[in-house]
Amino acid sequence: MSQTLPSGSLSGKTALVTGSSRGIGADTVRYFAEAGANVVINFRNKAPRAEKLAAQLRELGVEVLVVGADLTDPASVQAMLDEVERTFGGLDILVLNASGGMESGMAEDYALLLNRDAQVNVLETALPLLRDDARVVFVTSHQAHFIRTTPTMPEYEPVALSKRAGEDALRERIPALEERGIGFTVVSGDMIEGTITATLLERANPGAIAARREDAGKLYNVSEFAAEVARAAVDPVPADNTRLVGDTASFGGE
Repeated sequence: MSQTLPSGSLSGKTALVTGSSRGIGADTVRYFAEAGANVVINFRNKAPRAEKLAAQLRELGVEVLVVGADLTDPASVQAMLDEVERTFGGLDILVLNASGGMESGMAEDYALLLNRDAQVNVLETALPLLRDDARVVFVTSHQAHFIRTTPTMPEYEPVALSKRAGEDALRERIPALEERGIGFTVVSGDMIEGTITATLLERANPGAIAARREDAGKLYNVSEFAAEVARAAVDPVPADNTRLVGDTASFGGE
């Protein structure tokens, strides 16, 4: 992967990315480490993968903390952030990347629990650790961001609605964050090639990815979208706190 953030630009900073043992989260945390940040890799059940990534990032000369946590369990989140505080003292970047809801065998309210309630709880539990010029980034999809005006695939609708509910709940906290000088940005992307969600959607609705790619002209891959997420943590906060990545012509307005 090419350099996304200037080398050394995040030296002395600490970044936590939820759900960062694989996919978009893993590439985002790698970009931060390449820019000199100490990083926290969070995973739910992929410890070996998280440790392998950590070993690679330590070779860049940064400190890496690997912490397993179930984000839907407030005690687990508190324990993770306690460990972050003991290790680094505080946080400069928090990326709320972990999400889900299409997994089989989960309770009916799992999508809302993970994509709304857990996101808000992670932010609120992290608030004492966030330094006064910190940045918070919430990662979502166009299918979720625009769900109020543009229907999505039936298979994805419950997840999309829950992620939009999470986005709305987080946006309500923007004034309190701004009072402390903390910037908040929502990064919304079109369908991302190679993600777990895209794979599950393709399984449920064969041809969906190809159809969307043809409609949009191009779909971002994991590393390309992760680069946008990483930049959102350092670029000026957009006036509407929203960074749209990829084609939006097929989606209605806010």
